[in-house]
Amino acid sequence: MNAGLDPHPNVEPLNRTRRQWSREDAEAIYELPFNDLIFRAQTIHRANFDPNRVQLSRLLSIKTGGCPEDCGYCSQSAHHESGLKASKLMEVKRVLTEARKARAAGATRYCMGAAWRSPKDRDMDAVVAMIEGVKDLGMETCMTLGMLDLGQAQRLKQAGLDYYNHNIDTSERYYNEIITTRTFADRLDTLANVRDSGIKVCCGGIVGMGEEKADRIDMLVTLANLPEHPDSVPINMLIPIEGTPLGAAEPIEPIEFVRTIALARITMPKSHVRLSAGRTAMSDEMQALCFFAGANSIFVGDTLLTAENPEEDKDSALFRRLGIQPMERDAQ
Repeated sequence: MNAGLDPHPNVEPLNRTRRQWSREDAEAIYELPFNDLIFRAQTIHRANFDPNRVQLSRLLSIKTGGCPEDCGYCSQSAHHESGLKASKLMEVKRVLTEARKARAAGATRYCMGAAWRSPKDRDMDAVVAMIEGVKDLGMETCMTLGMLDLGQAQRLKQAGLDYYNHNIDTSERYYNEIITTRTFADRLDTLANVRDSGIKVCCGGIVGMGEEKADRIDMLVTLANLPEHPDSVPINMLIPIEGTPLGAAEPIEPIEFVRTIALARITMPKSHVRLSAGRTAMSDEMQALCFFAGANSIFVGDTLLTAENPEEDKDSALFRRLGIQPMERDAQ
């Protein structure tokens, strides 16, 4: 009998969402023989999603650089010498022009990011206008603006914001090795404010920052044990940027990255698992393995905030080879 076809004792039934994971249970799954792990992840993926559909999002930096936070991976931090020039908040008209281009290219969700610690009151009117304008185009809206209090989250909800991205980045244990200007608890507080306002949560992290395997597992356990699983879980592979503290970080081994994707799918079966930053460093075969392990969302477009992203023609060619179609909005 092939034991790989038997359910692992620590994996929930395919139609059940579990919200209390221990490190031990998650680690036991992560350490399964690779074929068994991928089989289990794909089986759970098929029970919850069309395995041949991938959700397409477009990300635009609406305010670049000059951020007071000291995130060790980020070129937009004012603490680092990355050579990035800071810019003011983009005009609403330009944001909507870019959103129309994204819609024409097949994106169903438009994500807007600002390099702030938290949004200032003077900027909220423009942010609200961006949300309303993108909604009028028939697209889903997502923003990442830094920390939010409950009042700010409620105002974004009233404007029609669908999703708010606020990553925890890594495990609580490793967090202070990467960021010192805001705490892990600060991030969880913002997630609670977003959730309490009725906005869907987009939350994931970054791997390849020098963390241990246990940190990747703990990060996913934290997400899987939130009161509600994030609707979207972006898994970023670090893009080392010269001038940042992590500019010379060693890349994560590809199989370990795929294992991380698979564990995200298994522990959060109904979440969209986004294959996010770092795809320019991935082979087509590695991306295909990630899709097989349960990733079902990507960012399209040539840039992600300040980093490179695969050209759209290259993504389209890969999708054709794999038989993957863009996910329709009404299928999300």
